[in-house]
Amino acid sequence: MTVLVTGSAGHLGEGLMRTLRARGIPARGIDIVASPWTDAVGSIVDRGFVDRCMAGITGVLHTATLHKPHVATHPAQAFLDTNVGGTLQLLESARAHAVAAFVFTSTTSVFGDALVPADDAPAVWIDEDVVPRAKNIYGATKAAAEDLCRLAHRNHGLPVLVLRTARFFPEADDDPARRAGIADANLKTNELLHRRADLDDIVDAHLRALDRAPAIGFDCCIVSATTPFRREDLAALRRDAAAVIARRVPGSEAAYAKAGWTLPRTIDRVYDNTRARRLLDWTPRHDFGHVIERLRASGPIGSTLAREVGIKGYHGAAWRDGLYPVASSP
Repeated sequence: MTVLVTGSAGHLGEGLMRTLRARGIPARGIDIVASPWTDAVGSIVDRGFVDRCMAGITGVLHTATLHKPHVATHPAQAFLDTNVGGTLQLLESARAHAVAAFVFTSTTSVFGDALVPADDAPAVWIDEDVVPRAKNIYGATKAAAEDLCRLAHRNHGLPVLVLRTARFFPEADDDPARRAGIADANLKTNELLHRRADLDDIVDAHLRALDRAPAIGFDCCIVSATTPFRREDLAALRRDAAAVIARRVPGSEAAYAKAGWTLPRTIDRVYDNTRARRLLDWTPRHDFGHVIERLRASGPIGSTLAREVGIKGYHGAAWRDGLYPVASSP
């Protein structure tokens, strides 16, 4: 098997390339940016480039995309060209080259407005039955690309799995209100309860999806750290999340006190990864409970792979607050 990894200079792309090469699996990385993990520099919008890179490929891991932080700096057409047009070029080329498995990296951002409950409503339980309601061009184009993946399987039999990944980037949060007054590691650990995953677990899910796509044919699943919460917790999570956490994860309060951290007061959504765990035979290792164990042992938090890949950023320019801009949703 030779695997094509698109977006090989990015967070997930590099993580996949590092892991594939470490396992001795032939991999070809492509990106518009040169990097130690990029074998060919070019755009996925260019069909000629895609066809040349697809030669001899048996599996595709398509991670290349314009992300949410690009909404403020790139026109809507660029999102359509890259996220929709680029995905179409890859799917058609994969079909023409009789590729055995195609894995598309989507995002929980496709759910959009469905992620946010009314002020007096319980937290929202997010699984694959929730209907996406995009709130920006990023979510809309990723949802459109998912539909192209579905059509490629329906009409042409290409085995495709769509993974809606939770946030796993190491950069500081793009929302000033969310990051104010709280340590970055504290905030990200809080998110592991309900809306985040570690890069190492995301990589593992993709590689398992690549192996299982031919037998499954098509499916779409949420890839996130396993939550300790249950549906019956949703109302209490809006009122007093810390009390629910203390009940579901005994010892978390003491571990947080030792680190000088604070538990979240309220939680508005919970991602359910049940389908991904079942379909992919996948068990995320770096969940909230794992971090609590590391805090007790005063050990490093997060996977070795996540630390090796590190922070990359999304833009070449510096911004006034030192972070990357995100436009407000219309």
